[in-house]
Amino acid sequence: MDLGLKNKVAVVAAASQGLGKAVALELAQEGTRVAICSRSQERIDAAAADIRQQTGAEVLAVEADVSKEADCNRFVQAAIDKWGTVDILVTNSGGPPAKDFDALTIEDWRTGIDNTLMNVVYLCRAAIPKMKKQKSGRILMVTSTTAKQPLHDLLLSSALRAGLTGLAKSLSNQYGPCNILVNTIIPGHTKTERLQELEDVLSEKRGVPGEEIVKGWTAEVPTGRLGEPKEFAAAVTFLASERASFITGASLQVDGGRIKNIF
Repeated sequence: MDLGLKNKVAVVAAASQGLGKAVALELAQEGTRVAICSRSQERIDAAAADIRQQTGAEVLAVEADVSKEADCNRFVQAAIDKWGTVDILVTNSGGPPAKDFDALTIEDWRTGIDNTLMNVVYLCRAAIPKMKKQKSGRILMVTSTTAKQPLHDLLLSSALRAGLTGLAKSLSNQYGPCNILVNTIIPGHTKTERLQELEDVLSEKRGVPGEEIVKGWTAEVPTGRLGEPKEFAAAVTFLASERASFITGASLQVDGGRIKNIF
């Protein structure tokens, strides 16, 4: 299947590892030119080199902290300066602290809002004007199962990811006439560095071995296993493609059936 992604320009945030890097790699394998960012120039350079080595694609590595508006603007503009456009925006960031309401400080809330919600606002504000001008674009927001099935241990994520879903739906309605399609993608428990971090936090909090935490997660998934980053990346790449030209305002779950809600 030709996804129509050859020579498109994608901007993928927080892509030095985990889901972000997997998405950038998958897009690059389809012939997309990819701009990626991380707060560490060393780590993003290493990720870019790895993607280039595996795919032969053009990859632009930018040091940027997506919780800062100026960095988001500079990141998107770097892709536009290099390739003249931005066709695909994938918003992504590290997850907020795994705490319940009693443990969260006001500073946790402020930091979480910047890192999880406002970063998406900044990136969209930077990319949408170019997409409007060319009357074409794809915006894919990486959220979490907590957007549909809140968890008290992940209260910040539950509140902010649901907010992102509302933002995506609103943007899809407003910019649909410009052929800018906006969707959210919900990863389930996927084998990434972030999941290892969550395992460590919950293991310490509950006083049980990490293996028990993983066993509990796996038991919640009808397919009986955790996800692989490349499986999530494949779904994002399809939604970014010309083959998904009539899908907007949707939330796609890539979770092995873990979410039990109907909608």
